[in-house]
Amino acid sequence: MAGGPLKLWNAWATQILVLLSLTLQVVLLLLAGIRRSESSALPRFFLWLAYLLADSTAIYALGHLSLSSVTRDHKLVAFWAPFLLLHLGGPDNITAYALQDNQLWLRHLQILVVQVLGAGYVLYKRIIVGGQKTILLLATVLMFVVGLVKYFERTWALKRGNFSSIRNSVKELPGKQLRWYRGYLQSEDHYNSNDEFLLQRAHSLFHICKRGIVDSVINVDTEKFETETTKKIINNLKETPEKMWKVLEMELSLMYEILYTKAAVIHTCIGYCIRAFSPVAIAASLLLFHFSGSKDLQNGVDVTVTYVLLGGALVMETTSLLSTLGSSWTLSFLCGTRWRWLQHAALCSGRWHRLRRAVLNLRRIVTNMTGGFLGRLRSWPNTIGQFNLLYFRAAQIHKSNRRFGRLAKKLGFEDCWDSTCYSWKFNIPEIVKERAVKMVSKDDLNTMGLLRDKWGMLVLNEKKYPKLVEGLKDLQTVDFHETIITWHIATDLILSRGECNMSGDNGENKRRVEYVRSIRAISNYLMFLLVTQPDMLPGLPQNWLYQRTCENLDEKCNEHHQQLISSGGKANNLVFRVLVKLLLGHNNSSKFAGLQQTEALAKLLLQMDVPKKFDPSVPRLIQPM
Repeated sequence: MAGGPLKLWNAWATQILVLLSLTLQVVLLLLAGIRRSESSALPRFFLWLAYLLADSTAIYALGHLSLSSVTRDHKLVAFWAPFLLLHLGGPDNITAYALQDNQLWLRHLQILVVQVLGAGYVLYKRIIVGGQKTILLLATVLMFVVGLVKYFERTWALKRGNFSSIRNSVKELPGKQLRWYRGYLQSEDHYNSNDEFLLQRAHSLFHICKRGIVDSVINVDTEKFETETTKKIINNLKETPEKMWKVLEMELSLMYEILYTKAAVIHTCIGYCIRAFSPVAIAASLLLFHFSGSKDLQNGVDVTVTYVLLGGALVMETTSLLSTLGSSWTLSFLCGTRWRWLQHAALCSGRWHRLRRAVLNLRRIVTNMTGGFLGRLRSWPNTIGQFNLLYFRAAQIHKSNRRFGRLAKKLGFEDCWDSTCYSWKFNIPEIVKERAVKMVSKDDLNTMGLLRDKWGMLVLNEKKYPKLVEGLKDLQTVDFHETIITWHIATDLILSRGECNMSGDNGENKRRVEYVRSIRAISNYLMFLLVTQPDMLPGLPQNWLYQRTCENLDEKCNEHHQQLISSGGKANNLVFRVLVKLLLGHNNSSKFAGLQQTEALAKLLLQMDVPKKFDPSVPRLIQPM
């Protein structure tokens, strides 16, 4: 029994590895889109696992080919080395899983050189020196060129996804592109759907999004025409807040493609040439292999594996070609190209629009067949993360929660456990969307996306909240991370007052309840970013401040242990909630489970007196209010 699997592996290890490598590429192609949608953690885990295994499997298979003597009996397997290079190039819809992958593009370049040399050694040793037929040699060379180009393209995409590369790419506004857009995007008559029109608006304004991401500056004096054109497009969108919000979501989707896919290198002259060359070269290799006659002298399993590799590569590259030509990025490329004949042939004749509609219809069919599991294309999840600090600390009074937290800390998963158990998703309220658009319209935000006025002070009523105003009036000068924690707690203190939680059937009370839900959602969202994604916020992350706040809140919770227990009822089953989130992606947006304990702790904090002077050695947010 022990020798069976080992013997099988020794005899068929190469075949197993190349088929596994192809399978991982298919998994990446199908699952990459789920990152745009509100999927559960389990599919994301499989995507992450496939992303890590794809490169290591292909690299191990190449090493196995170069060192193993299996090709003496299976000479055809040397033809598979170029396919492993092609697999290392990866699908078009995922190059990086995290931003750190883009920063390591030089490491990928080094790996590229080593793997290309390894694949070249396999071909030289097994095909050229071995005296293979000329037809099979030509097919191998074609596949080697395709694999080399695709692998280099992925490495180049990682470099282009780096923030320094994006900063260099936006030094000049796309003047010619904007001139074409100005004449082309005058009405919505060009499109069957309103979303398609807004998507092209998003493309025409994408240079603003890229400048905002890298904090670049627009030279208004030298780029006067382009600036006026951009302002005109934005002013037209401001008239309808719903359209403006959709454009903002689409801008995020476009930025996602720049950072995590090959979009930055695909939609160039070289990228289109690669997309046109790859399926033709693979089809030619397939025909050359079929008519070479070498397969008649080879093992039947090896021949089948070769056909599977060729067929899989042809299907994936053909899909890539059609998706690229029908992508909205192609219109952006055509609008900026210097080849007027290409603009006329593709745009003025309507050929590209017909192709675009056909691709969208095909995608819609696939989405309906999969039930939307593969993710939405240009839309963005209409949810935001939520994390409430008072609820998080109040929940620690339950023994079961503390035990699981200590276990996670010993295993080194404390941060992951806390963010998974005590965070949830919330559908973005319409009021939040409207206010966000109005802030952009009124220029209330600076280039970093921060409010120009004193943070939060405009909403406080000194007569209603004298203690809070006295304690928070100097907060406009503190660090942004400290301000988030402070105003997050202040928001819970204010909302815990009775007049903020009115209920009833009349319109006034419903409007108040909606405002309260929206305010709480924004406060919890900023805290969610600070806890789970501190690098997304301006300023240096200050984890010590967050930890100090948790410790001081724990002291208050321990002092009023019985009151919090009685207000919160039975402890929440954290293990059950985590399993539901992992398996089903449960969205706890309808009801904030820890609201009772949060309000109880907030009322306890409100009963304390505000000190006349803040101690500079202690964070302001933990001082009694």
